[in-house]
Amino acid sequence: MSFSLALTPARHDLVERTHAFARDVVRPAADRHDREQELPWEVIELAAREGFYNPLFYRDLIGDPTGLSLPLFMEELFWGCAGIGLSIVMPALALSAMAQAATPEQLLRWAPECFGAPGAVKLAALAISEPEGGSDLRNLRTTARRDGAEWVLDGHKIWIGNGGIANVHVVGATVDPALGHAGQALFVVPKGTPGLTLVRKLDKLGCRASHTAEIRFDGCRVPADQLLGGADRLERRLARARTADPSSNGRGPGSAALGAFEQTRPMVAAQALGIGRAALEFACDWAARREAFGGPILDKQGVSFPLADLAAELDAARLLTWRASWMAAQNVPYHHAEGSMAKLKASEVAVQIAERAVQVAGGWGYVRDHPVEKWYRDAKLYTTSEIQRLMIGRTLGDAAVEAPLHRRTRAEGAAIGLSLGRGTRRRSLAAGAAMRAAQRSPPRLLRPAMRFLGPPHKPRDS
Repeated sequence: MSFSLALTPARHDLVERTHAFARDVVRPAADRHDREQELPWEVIELAAREGFYNPLFYRDLIGDPTGLSLPLFMEELFWGCAGIGLSIVMPALALSAMAQAATPEQLLRWAPECFGAPGAVKLAALAISEPEGGSDLRNLRTTARRDGAEWVLDGHKIWIGNGGIANVHVVGATVDPALGHAGQALFVVPKGTPGLTLVRKLDKLGCRASHTAEIRFDGCRVPADQLLGGADRLERRLARARTADPSSNGRGPGSAALGAFEQTRPMVAAQALGIGRAALEFACDWAARREAFGGPILDKQGVSFPLADLAAELDAARLLTWRASWMAAQNVPYHHAEGSMAKLKASEVAVQIAERAVQVAGGWGYVRDHPVEKWYRDAKLYTTSEIQRLMIGRTLGDAAVEAPLHRRTRAEGAAIGLSLGRGTRRRSLAAGAAMRAAQRSPPRLLRPAMRFLGPPHKPRDS
């Protein structure tokens, strides 16, 4: 059976181990790190010992052909705390961009430097976003120019997770502004490289256990071999872009950074699911225990109906996320912006649930005695709704041309299914003939026929 929502034993074990880690390690540390805005080094160390903080772990999850392993891991971890979760998974974002652009030799050299090892953990950062561009990755103003055996980087980055303190920065820069994002490249800039400056650590509304920074590059020199992919591959790509149709500018060979952000949309959606689920569980538990007007407030329709709607919305967002993750794993193009759909739905429902949890808890939801106000602040990080709607809106004109996913995916299974599978014309006509024959048959033959024609047998509850 090709369609199943049942988890394999390995995925089920991953969910259980991650949930236990989130419950026993992450949640007890969440409040202190949120208050003090400190990077949770001790939790990162424990994640490394558990096997959740190394490059092969993430490459293994990404390699799952169903696409489910990574979002399952993300949801459970972020159920514990979004800020600590970001601190743990942030190097994986840099690794994703690196893996798409680097040569095998570069990947072997730099991937271990993104995570370190238990007892000596390290950090990595993906430095793409800029003050002027925000989510517009196609118009980077940070530049890189070749100077002999080195590249010189100049520019300004902001919203950079682990920025300025990371052992490895994967930096997006423009090498040929005339080519748009086809003229961009990625560079490895290690911590302490002259010209790399931490301007400030940002004081954020939520996810305060993660380090987010503003950084600058002023005449920052890196060796030529720290251009990911190498000079020869870059020159070939630039040459193809220069001879391409000008109208395709920005649609040619995509940058690895843009590819990394595309891949992470369902992963970010899964992170929002974790926050939303945590808040929904709290709200339902609180409402079941809190009594007013003669009984638990969960018995009141004014409380239970909004929570029921949000529970359905959360499950809908999860299914959108799993679909987008499966498509990414199977290299099925996002013709209808399915990745953006997942991120839009999950992020907005997370905020709605967190807000409702504050409302359900009343005054207790507004103070820091309980985590609901933190979940509300954390969830707001994920609502980049305008850009997601823009991405979805751009595909609406193609809706009449590009069929929905279930019509675009190729058929699988034995060829005989085309003739005798469920719903085929031959099977339907044969069933009708059998029914007519059974009606003309003696009653003793009717029972076997009805066993075939009746609804499928379902196991009884034990």
